[in-house]
Amino acid sequence: MRSKSRLGIILAVAVLALPGCQKRTKRLIGVAPKATSHLFFMSIHAGVLDAARDFGVDVLWNGPREETEFSRQIEIVDSMVAQRVDALAISATDHTALVAPVKRAMAAGIPVTVFDSGIDLTGFVTFVATDNYGAGVIAARKLAELVHGKGDVAELMHKPGGMSTGDRERAFEATMANEFPMIHVVDRRYGMADRAKSRDAAENILTAHPNLNGVFASAEANSLGAIQAIQARGLAGKIKLVTFDFSDEHVAALKDGTIDVMLVQDPYRIGYEAVHSLVMKLNGQTPPATIDLKARVIVKQDLEKPDVQALLFPKWKMEQ
Repeated sequence: MRSKSRLGIILAVAVLALPGCQKRTKRLIGVAPKATSHLFFMSIHAGVLDAARDFGVDVLWNGPREETEFSRQIEIVDSMVAQRVDALAISATDHTALVAPVKRAMAAGIPVTVFDSGIDLTGFVTFVATDNYGAGVIAARKLAELVHGKGDVAELMHKPGGMSTGDRERAFEATMANEFPMIHVVDRRYGMADRAKSRDAAENILTAHPNLNGVFASAEANSLGAIQAIQARGLAGKIKLVTFDFSDEHVAALKDGTIDVMLVQDPYRIGYEAVHSLVMKLNGQTPPATIDLKARVIVKQDLEKPDVQALLFPKWKMEQ
């Protein structure tokens, strides 16, 4: 009997020692990005961590490695709900596939903020994102200007199902059709959120259209694929290139003339405001329903401007 009693005590102590059973001293906000491997989401993570520090909350950051892994993101969201996070911020890998798990979070009384990429659902706290449709309009107008309002252009797209990149791509095509009748979008292919696949898609576009005048690449990975394909063929400066998002390789390509115009988001602020909105909600305040951030247009001559330097080379990155 004594041994059974001792075993019971040991098991009880072990259960109490589990992290999930320890009483929280701070509110816990789960943050589920649609990927973790891209610089864009690393920058969002930096903003999330700074907001957590500034507002005195803890953060549980977890997402799939790649943006195509929506089933993995569903598992992550369901796990956060099971852990009873106090609030949830999500950037949906797919605007329809993530509806059910987000509904489950809301049904459990967990307030939800959606950031970066939207979802086919209402009732969440705040939507924090770049004005992606507006950015697509700007991309079309900038590329049209570069090709002098006529010629053949192509679109290197991100992946199906993502609302943020889909909005950019739809806006680009609509603006070209409505405002520039002498410009023809002759090809459009997905890079599937992968640099190597994006390069292959760009190579195929360049092979199919040897007289191509310009390209729009709608996100980080496909921009990098377009840069590599254009440089490999010695076409830098000959084919006009408008890209979205940034990295050290983007900046180098802007400097050497491979990229003509770079559209840039502020991912740090997206992450920061996502957490801030949920803290406001948890504190009984009413956060804004939408925080709409504008994309920044950057050309080579802008690179030495202090505000551009701060955006492209944030403090968190320089400290790594």
